[in-house]
Amino acid sequence: MGYRGRLVALPAPPAGGIMVAEMLRILEQFDLTALGHNSPDYMRVVAEAMKVAGRDKDRHIGDPRFVPPPLAQLLSDAYAEERASAIRAGEKLHLPRVGADSQHTTTVSCVDAQGMVASLTHTLGLPSGVIPPGTGFMLNGAMNWYDPRPGRAGSIAPGKRRFSSMSPTIVLEEGHAVATMGAPGGAWIPIAILQALVNLLDFGMTMQEAVQAPRFSATSDAIDIGNRIPRAAQRALEAMGYEVRRSPASYPFAAVHGIVMWDGRLEGGADPQRDGLAAGIA
Repeated sequence: MGYRGRLVALPAPPAGGIMVAEMLRILEQFDLTALGHNSPDYMRVVAEAMKVAGRDKDRHIGDPRFVPPPLAQLLSDAYAEERASAIRAGEKLHLPRVGADSQHTTTVSCVDAQGMVASLTHTLGLPSGVIPPGTGFMLNGAMNWYDPRPGRAGSIAPGKRRFSSMSPTIVLEEGHAVATMGAPGGAWIPIAILQALVNLLDFGMTMQEAVQAPRFSATSDAIDIGNRIPRAAQRALEAMGYEVRRSPASYPFAAVHGIVMWDGRLEGGADPQRDGLAAGIA
């Protein structure tokens, strides 16, 4: 999909790329730099886009072999403009859900000397404890990602793949890769990838600045904020009628790692909260 004149390559359903893509389509209708990074108005707009993507994921996204996802409609100009207009009008979308941060996910983004790019995220979710003989790896569990209610896109069914929030991402400019990123972090992966992309593409941050800037999350009606977001901003959001929950962590809500390749120069960034790193090998 396109964003601000660049192509953003994201994984198709049942992975979480559709959530990132839908949020970007909505946010492209706004002048985010004019709102100011992590200002109360900026956080309100981005949080509502997060809630739209979360609601639509619950409604429409599961295994495409069972329920074809309406990607054309969700990513259309008309739908993006409709949701942006509702956000401008002050609409607060209702999203009853609970997020979780899995500790069993890993991500890696690589660029070789010829400019070949790979971005990979792998998870055990909630590990099953089962190791198939002769393989040496544990099978994923993660039944918690299914919707327990029958008749929905993410409902449990034999042979059905469940939704995964994993969203390894590659950004292209004029047909050439210029950035790649990924993150562990359960339900927070798409919202963290989104903010790192906006930090990079709208606010001109370096990759390290983009992945370590204070983040926030709206995977429910409340807005969760990292502990580095000023209390004045929290009070302003509360004055708008939002429940705001402050995390005691300095770097909560997933952990983005990535590489940019502006003008052929490689620069990596690693989220400080995890034990990942950015490294070059000559």
